[in-house]
Amino acid sequence: MNAIGILVIILFVLMLAVGRGQGLKAFFGLMCNFLAIFVLIILINWQFNAYIVTAIISLIILSIAIYLGSDNTEVTNVAFKTSVIVVAVLMIISVIMQHFGQFQGFTTENSEELEGLSLTVGLSFSDIAMIVMVISVLGAVSEAAMAISADLNEVIERTPDMTSKSLYAHSRIIGGQILGTAINTLFFGVLGANIPLLIWFVRLRYPIAMFVNAKLLTVEIVTMLLGMLGILLSIWVASWLILRANVKQRKVGMKHERNI
Repeated sequence: MNAIGILVIILFVLMLAVGRGQGLKAFFGLMCNFLAIFVLIILINWQFNAYIVTAIISLIILSIAIYLGSDNTEVTNVAFKTSVIVVAVLMIISVIMQHFGQFQGFTTENSEELEGLSLTVGLSFSDIAMIVMVISVLGAVSEAAMAISADLNEVIERTPDMTSKSLYAHSRIIGGQILGTAINTLFFGVLGANIPLLIWFVRLRYPIAMFVNAKLLTVEIVTMLLGMLGILLSIWVASWLILRANVKQRKVGMKHERNI
C-alpha cells in the first residue's frame, strides 16, 4: 500500500471518529466529487463543450458538498443558492481573465518535460485554464456559504425577535470573522503548495520582473485571488438571501397577526 492509500484510510477513520454518521456522509461525498472530477476529465477529452460540462459538474460537486455536509434544510438551501450564484459570476470572471491574461498552455519551464511529445492534442488549452480556475474555487465558495448560512441561521433561532438591522450587524461581524480565516487558509494553502516552485525560481536567480510574470506562478496567484473573491461574494450573497428571507417572514407573520 502506498502513502496515498494510508492517508485516505487515516482520513476515513478520523472523519468517522469525529463526525460519526455525518463524517461518513462527508467522506462519501468526497469520493463522489472525486468521481465527478474524473467524469469531467473524460467528457472534456471527448470534445464536449467545456462551458456546459464545467457548469453541470460544478452543480453536482456543490450539491454533494453542501447537502451531504448538513442536515439543516434551510442552511443547505441558502448555501446552495449562494454557491450557484457566486460560481456563475466567477466563471464569467475567469473567462474574462483568461482572455486578457492568456494563462493557458505550457511555460518555458515545462519544455524539458514536453520534449519529444506532441502538443496537438485537439483540446483548447484556453478552456482547460478556465476549468482549472473554476474547479479550484468550488471548495472555498461552498465552505464560506455554509459557514455564514449556518451561523446566521443559529442567530435567528436563538433570537427570533431580532430586528433586521441587528441581524445585518451580526452578519457583518460573522462575515468578517469567516472572511479572515477562510482567506488565510486559502493563501497559506497556495503558498505551501508552491514553496518548491518559489525556491526553484530563487535558485535559478530569476530577476524580479521574470519572477512576477512567470506563468507557472501567475496562474496560481490568479486562482487564489479568484478564490478570495469567491469567499467575499459568498458572504455577501448568503447574508443578503438570509436577510431578505427574514424580512419576508416577518411581513408574513405581521400580516397573519392582523388577520387574527
